[in-house]
Amino acid sequence: MGTLLIKDVRKDGVKVDILVEGSRIALIAPSITEGADRVFEGRGMTVIPGLVNMHTHTAMTLMRSCYEDVPLKTWLDRIWTVETRLDEEAVYWGARLAFLEMLRTGTTCFLDMYWKSPAIARAAEDAGIRGFISYNFLDNFDLEKAAQQYRECEEVYAMSREWPSRLQMSVAIHADYTTSEATMLRAGLFAREHGLVLTGHLAETLSETQEDVARTGMTPAVHFNRLGLLGHRTVLAHGLWVDGHDIELLGRTHTTVVHNINSNLKLASGYRFKYTELRDAGANVCIGTDGAASSNNLDIRESMKTTAMLQKAWREDPSAMPLSELMDLATVNAARPLGIDVGRVEEGALADMVLVDTANEAFVPDGNFLGNLILSANSSCFDTAIVDGRVVMEHRRVEGQEEILARASAIASRLNS
Repeated sequence: MGTLLIKDVRKDGVKVDILVEGSRIALIAPSITEGADRVFEGRGMTVIPGLVNMHTHTAMTLMRSCYEDVPLKTWLDRIWTVETRLDEEAVYWGARLAFLEMLRTGTTCFLDMYWKSPAIARAAEDAGIRGFISYNFLDNFDLEKAAQQYRECEEVYAMSREWPSRLQMSVAIHADYTTSEATMLRAGLFAREHGLVLTGHLAETLSETQEDVARTGMTPAVHFNRLGLLGHRTVLAHGLWVDGHDIELLGRTHTTVVHNINSNLKLASGYRFKYTELRDAGANVCIGTDGAASSNNLDIRESMKTTAMLQKAWREDPSAMPLSELMDLATVNAARPLGIDVGRVEEGALADMVLVDTANEAFVPDGNFLGNLILSANSSCFDTAIVDGRVVMEHRRVEGQEEILARASAIASRLNS
């Protein structure tokens, strides 16, 4: 890999040059005069760490806006029917569409939870994005299906050894109400033995949580804990319906909980996410979008804004969810369970960065950059994305975007007809 020099870009309000060597940031200084393979003009722009989407279902872009204004169980039944028609080609192009949208909205890294993970890995490799791609366990308490899924998981792991370094395999347990205890234990052991991130859904809806208690005598968080599945490498999505004991367990084990506000609002799952309580207990909190079938987009910046507004509103406290903490949820907090050096624009860190075009009305006056970025602007302000030291979006153009849009559109029409 070569060198990249970004000239005259603002970082934390100060104009600097940034030298990237290979996949890492080598030097940040007021002026860098040494040569580089490529020089990029950053005048009029501000650099931020690439955003991280910590919970999504990438190829569900193909089901965007297809099922609106219906209850969650009805929505799920329709989605699962469409998913039976998915093949490798559909998942590949659905994922390419997801990565196009992510890059254009400032996201440079994602944690995925979907089917046909080799196709998603191929799409991520072609897109140039960084990602954690899960093998998803969901056996519906069928022992034969469980055995088949475990064999597939081992096969995907063997394949993942050949993926580029910016892509890693992770392991997903769909939820404790769709997956047998034996499979949950086996999935957790596999993740632990191979040093992989473990992810899953947790307490997304009140009815799901109540049914769990009726079936097992435990809340979902207690159930995960009893099976030894909580911990600093565990990432659980939603966590809306957790009580004080759940929060204590999630905090004590330093488990990551991912807030997916727009999906939760649309599906009427709930909105009183216990951010402050989880943070104070010691849990790590991040931001996700969920899939585009439920959130309608994969725009983390928009999710950040909605998160801030809802926290302030339901707590009746305008100081709730400060902007600096909100930015951490989408960057450095995500780096913790993933175990990678992203989420910061500093010397030695991986060169995952986004250049924000501040030469527009949303950034005038320019007294509070984060306020303007998160609350005032929209995501068209993301001009250029750099992943692993490589420019993958330049002036809002992503290589091959016309073909991606055409292919995904044609496949979506076939799937949803």
